[in-house]
Amino acid sequence: MQAANQRFLPLDVFRGLTICFMIIVNTPGSYDHIFAPLEHAAWHGFTPTDLVFPSFLFAVGNAMSFSMRKYYELGNAAVLSKIFKRTLLIFLLGFIMYWLPFVRHTPNGLEFIPFHDTRIMGVLERIALCYCFASLMIRYLPTKAVWIISALLLLGYWFIMYFLGDPADPYGFSTNAAVHFDKLILGENHMYHDKGTISEPEGLLSTLPAIVNVVIGYYTGLFIQKRKPNTFSILIRFGSIFIIVATLWDQQFPINKKLWTSSFVLLTAGLDLLILTALLYIIDVKGKTSWTGFFTTFGKNPLFLYLLSEVMVIFLYFFTIGNESVYDWLSNHIFQQIAPGKVGSLLFAITFMLFCWCVGKILDKKRIYVRV
Repeated sequence: MQAANQRFLPLDVFRGLTICFMIIVNTPGSYDHIFAPLEHAAWHGFTPTDLVFPSFLFAVGNAMSFSMRKYYELGNAAVLSKIFKRTLLIFLLGFIMYWLPFVRHTPNGLEFIPFHDTRIMGVLERIALCYCFASLMIRYLPTKAVWIISALLLLGYWFIMYFLGDPADPYGFSTNAAVHFDKLILGENHMYHDKGTISEPEGLLSTLPAIVNVVIGYYTGLFIQKRKPNTFSILIRFGSIFIIVATLWDQQFPINKKLWTSSFVLLTAGLDLLILTALLYIIDVKGKTSWTGFFTTFGKNPLFLYLLSEVMVIFLYFFTIGNESVYDWLSNHIFQQIAPGKVGSLLFAITFMLFCWCVGKILDKKRIYVRV
């Protein structure tokens, strides 16, 4: 049994690394003081932080490579029920999370946040939809058809963005087809608002290419389980090919996380393949596993710990000390006093991540694993 667990340890560590880094980049103490690699690219371009969310989707695909086995033993009704129930639950968790705490501060006191002011799409909502479509494709279509559809999603998205965006600037912030589509279907009140701008980085149209991140993660997980002698060379080869194609495609369809461009999909999938290859080599070949326990703590309860981190931040911003939110008070009066500037901001993020890790460790010791 131990050998079997060891065999897939790299996938668990990869998932844990993703959650760990996601919490760090999502909770800087001060948004005015962030080290450049810990910020998303402003628009076109790429930073290490931009790799986090697609890696989460890649990890979802990895996990599906184990869970989908059971689906082949079930009838269609049971399979569809499981897929749609899981999709709905994850989607609703994300929607409710963005609605929290259901009230907002106004000059006249607390006011209930009406439904027409709620954000519909988000991180968990995109995960839910990508999981749903990838699961249906993988369960009911031949492998070749899944890859053909994946290619069509990437090429079709490029076609839509180029021809249906504003001709003068089809990939601009407010002129692209994705934002037009989201405003039409979702409505501006249900989209992401930031400093007077309206967009939706996890919008409906841009979810289409994101499905491919899950598909690549799924087939990567299947391939690793076969443990072929040439596993490393094949993973490195495909990872490198994806990165090269993404770099070339970037000249015509810019790498852009907020638009989730097709070049962005291939770049992030390629990097994930190389990172996973490195983990396989360190853990399986070199046998260095003493460091892995920290990350598998996150990997055993990934969705719960992500939700915990986001909900905590929501309430830290909601409650106040004087004229400051608790979040800002902790940052300004503790962490910025200890180390002003970017170092203090990073210290806040690491401390917050470690708190979430402690919760995960307690759950792990009690063998409590939250599954959706």
